Amino acid sequence: MVCVCLRRQARLRREYIYRKSIEERERTIHEKKQKIKQSLEENKIVPVDLRKDAVYLEKTLDWDGDGADGLTTHVDDEYKWAGVEDPKIMITTARDPSSKLKQFAKEIKLLFPNSQRINRGNYEMKQLIDACRANDVTDLIMVHEHRGVPDALVVCHLPYGPTAYFTLSSVVMRHDIPDVGTMSEAYPHLIFNNFTSKLGKRVQNILKYLFPVPKEDSKRVVTFANEEDYISFRHHVYKYVDKELELKEVGPRFEMKIYQIILGTLETADTADVEWVYRPYMNTAKKRKVLSVE
Repeated sequence: MVCVCLRRQARLRREYIYRKSIEERERTIHEKKQKIKQSLEENKIVPVDLRKDAVYLEKTLDWDGDGADGLTTHVDDEYKWAGVEDPKIMITTARDPSSKLKQFAKEIKLLFPNSQRINRGNYEMKQLIDACRANDVTDLIMVHEHRGVPDALVVCHLPYGPTAYFTLSSVVMRHDIPDVGTMSEAYPHLIFNNFTSKLGKRVQNILKYLFPVPKEDSKRVVTFANEEDYISFRHHVYKYVDKELELKEVGPRFEMKIYQIILGTLETADTADVEWVYRPYMNTAKKRKVLSVE
């Protein structure tokens, strides 16, 4: 039975890698079709570099109408069940965590609905990932620390990726916020501000699909606000008192900064393709805003 499951996982992984490998070729063909379609609609001359294949591509345009699926990417494979099935989150830490990191992991567990926390112990990364896949976990979140202060968060989407790496700063935990009260377990509404670039949309999707679809009457709000590529995370509940809106922070709160995205899972981090990486030592690093378009 175990061998059958392993063979099935290997086959699905090969199929996913193959679809991802032909993605660029399909995108090129799709762009050529769009150029030919535009030329025909506007009664213009077909570009010289497309004339050789124009007749063949024109015959396939009928299959690319409004009812067709259109161009698909590896993102469609990664998040094809988003919004249909609730995510299932597993939260863990680096090895030998401090008491403060354990406390932070507990607060992260309260933050995400349908999440569970597991003690890292002596588990190898491959063992953790295989256990998550076997239990239909959709995302593995790992928190790291430096001298007792949480300083990094890794979001690994399963079964194939992507994996996003964030640095954390200015971390304020729930028990450090005065009069914090109890945390609602309702599915939160999400607010994303200033994620306008292509990479910004990608990061927004990675974070958005960690949460299930909320009900309209939910009084819980989670905010991701981007300011110069630093993502401010805030968590509030609200209520109306005498027709006045009262907003109360329930924590935790921290600043996040994306520094790498790989097209794979944590156990394949050394060999996976790098989708994007932060390069702070380039001459234009100070000028660039990667999550927003100015």
